[in-house]
Amino acid sequence: MADVGTGAGFPGLPLALCNPARQFTLIDSTAKKIRFVSHAAQVLGLTNVTAVHARAESLHPEAPFDTVVVRALAPLAQMLAQVAPLCGTQSRVLAMKGRWPTEELAALPAPWRLAGSRELSVPGLAEARCVIVLASA
Repeated sequence: MADVGTGAGFPGLPLALCNPARQFTLIDSTAKKIRFVSHAAQVLGLTNVTAVHARAESLHPEAPFDTVVVRALAPLAQMLAQVAPLCGTQSRVLAMKGRWPTEELAALPAPWRLAGSRELSVPGLAEARCVIVLASA
C-alpha cells in the first residue's frame, strides 16, 4: 500500500500499526515530513513502513501497488495522473475527499471508474467527509 502525500504519516502510520503483515510506502515531497515519518516508524517499531522522499509521479516501483491512498492532494483527474506510475491494472486508489465530488467524478479520465465509496464520520468534526474507491476499467 502506498500513502501519497503522507504529511505527518496519516493515514499510513495508523494503517501500518493495524496491519503488520502488509508493507506500506509513505511518500511525500517534503523532506522534513519524511524525516518525521521515518523517525515515528522507527520509534513505533514498524518494520513494515518505508518512508520515501519523492513526488509520486517521479517514482517507478518494480511492481505496482495494489492500493494507493491519497488524502487532500488534488482534484481526482489531476491526482490520478500523479499516482499513475504507482498503479497497475489491478490497483485501487482510495481518495479521501470532503463533500461528494460530483463534478470530479464526471470528469474521471479513462480507464478509471468509480468502484465504491463510503461516507466518513470524523469525531468532533461536523463537516462532510467521504472516501472514493477508484479502479481501472
